[in-house]
Amino acid sequence: MIVTKQLLAVNLLSYLQHKKSLDDLVNWAEDAFMDGKINDDDHEVVGSILARIGVADVKAFGLTLEDCDEIMRKLGYELKIDAGLVA
Repeated sequence: MIVTKQLLAVNLLSYLQHKKSLDDLVNWAEDAFMDGKINDDDHEVVGSILARIGVADVKAFGLTLEDCDEIMRKLGYELKIDAGLVA
């Protein structure tokens, strides 16, 4: 698997949209960090973000909305929240 900024953003967004659990996101990040190939141009940013997400299941680290916003900015995205009324 080649890990790109876009692939990382897609997985984080899946978590934020409740399509993926925190455990699933952490497992994906750990697998990607260990087995994935990171584009040389993105290696430092993507590697540090994968490592950060990989420990998000530890209570002392967690993963806040502010963390997610900062991560998305590092990946070149602006995180926006849109809410709708649940019937």
